[in-house]
Amino acid sequence: MFKVSSLVKLSKIAAGTVIAVGVCYSAAQADYPEKSIEFVIPFGAGGGADIEGRLLAKEMSKILGKPVVPINKPGGGGAITYTYLTNAKPDGYTVAWNSTSVLTTTNIGNTKFDYNAMDHVGQVEFQPMPFVVKADSKWKTFKDFAADCKANPKKYKIAFAGVGSATHLAAIALTQAAGCKAIMLPVKAPERNTKVLSGEADAAVHVFTNPLKLVRAGKMRFLVITSAERNSAVPDVPTAKELGYEVELDLFRGLSVPKGTPDAIKAKLVDAMTKAANSDSFKSRAKKIGFTLAPLGTKEFEAKLMKGDTDVKAIMKAAGLYKSKTKK
Repeated sequence: MFKVSSLVKLSKIAAGTVIAVGVCYSAAQADYPEKSIEFVIPFGAGGGADIEGRLLAKEMSKILGKPVVPINKPGGGGAITYTYLTNAKPDGYTVAWNSTSVLTTTNIGNTKFDYNAMDHVGQVEFQPMPFVVKADSKWKTFKDFAADCKANPKKYKIAFAGVGSATHLAAIALTQAAGCKAIMLPVKAPERNTKVLSGEADAAVHVFTNPLKLVRAGKMRFLVITSAERNSAVPDVPTAKELGYEVELDLFRGLSVPKGTPDAIKAKLVDAMTKAANSDSFKSRAKKIGFTLAPLGTKEFEAKLMKGDTDVKAIMKAAGLYKSKTKK
């Protein structure tokens, strides 16, 4: 039978152990990072997302003092990367280079979880998704296209990325807002410009940076963009909202980590991410390619994701693409 004094001693030992563990854990966070960080990229090597992610990782390595190592895990519109992330330890040594796909792939049924099954560190940049046609197209404005499309349902083809992608949702949102029906044509990014220029597709909804060179070269023309504000790279191109269409959807890129990653570690990642985004090399890339640097901290990014998730769900439900996670 234990004496009261023995119980008191045991309690003190237990309390001391808890404090010691807490101190060690706090110290580990303070010393973070102590080893290399895995930087998971959801898309294949060589594309815009890969190039930008690798450049950001390189700059973050300089700031954090440890290697930030890019690893490509493409597939499922980002689902492979996000599933990998949800199964990783929340210790700050697995970071994902996310995009709007964190909302699209989780709502179309490619994952068994929602976007908030992960923690989200912050946003790095965004770019609008323009509605693009050939430079010599008969449509000089998006309203011209909308009127023609409405008068001729299912006649015109609009190219976009895979089903359920951000460009697909932007195409759906624009045509729904315009009250017209078009043929949706899924086409991989490298071929989308070719399809429009050859006439195989009448128009495309694209990631902004992809056709920008062709627009500047006078071969293609933007009719409208989906951002909240005009883009300084093409200041004469109106937003959808300016034309009276309630459409606002950007393609963003940022960082995510496993659920439960300590706030102290996320704060260090936000700091490194922001400094890397504002580095000369990353700013030079942004200016050359045409995306908008817009670093957001954790709270601001989470608020953006919450609104974005609601918007994506609404577009997908209207198009019959949404897949509920509710078990029947």
